[in-house]
Amino acid sequence: MAEGRFVAYYRVSTQAQGRSGLGLAAQQSAVRNYLDGGRWSLIAEYTEVESGKKNDRPKLAEAMRTAKRQKATLVIAKLDRLARSVAEQLAAIAPQMSRLARDAKRAAARPDR
Repeated sequence: MAEGRFVAYYRVSTQAQGRSGLGLAAQQSAVRNYLDGGRWSLIAEYTEVESGKKNDRPKLAEAMRTAKRQKATLVIAKLDRLARSVAEQLAAIAPQMSRLARDAKRAAARPDR
C-alpha cells in the first residue's frame, strides 16, 4: 500500500492517445490503482500533451519542482510516459534519484508485497 504524499504526472503524445491504452484515463487509473488502499494524499496532478521526442516538458519540470518542494514522490503510470529512451528517463529522474531509492528500499522491505 502506498503511503505519503504524491504528485502525479501524465503525458499523452496526441489527442488520439485518449482512445488508446496509453490515454489519459488509463494513466490516471493506473496511478490511482497503485495508490489505492494506503495512507496517501495526491497533492497535485500535471498533464502534458507533448511528443515523447521533445525534451522540453514544462509540466514535467513543474511536477518535479512541486514534488521536491512538497517533499512528495513523483508518480507516473509507466516509464515510457516520462521519456522514450532509458537515457532520457534517467536524465529526467536524476534530481529525484535519492528519494526514489529510499522509496524503493522501503517498498522492498514491506511484507505485503
